[in-house]
This record gives sequence, structure tokens and C-alpha cells, in this order.
Amino acid sequence: MTDRSLTLEILSPEKRLYKGNVVLVQLPGTLGSFEILFNHAPLISTIEKGTIKFIDIERNKLNFDVQGGVVEVKRNKIVVLVH
Repeated sequence: MTDRSLTLEILSPEKRLYKGNVVLVQLPGTLGSFEILFNHAPLISTIEKGTIKFIDIERNKLNFDVQGGVVEVKRNKIVVLVH
């Protein structure tokens, strides 16, 4: 079985809120919610106030409420900077 996970890191100015492997991330984009899966095209986008929803590799569903920020997706690594 091949590893089809992504690395997700959620950072605030004060600390790292989350780092782990996930299979899906849903973000509250400026123009609406969008999802990121394995091998997503490179992307930089703003996110709005809302909830980041994701499923980790053990299939647990997790949520983080955010006030907004920026996300970068590159080579199956997702970095979300929130405030």
C-alpha cells in the first residue's frame, strides 16, 4: 500500500496548533469552502473566519476554528498560518 497522506501544519503567531499526517483538509476559503487531497496542485490562498476540518490517517475527524489566515499547499505539505 502506498502512502497517500499529506502533512498538515497549523501555526499561529504564538505556537504550533497542529502537525500531523492527514488524508483530507477542508478550509474556509475567501470565495467558499475548498478541499485538499493527496497530490493537489500547488496553491496559496487566503482563508476566512470559519472551521478547518480534516481527517487524520487514523480516520479521526478533527476541527479547528480560525479567525482567518493563509494556506500554502506544495508537494503534499499544507501549511496554514492563522490569526
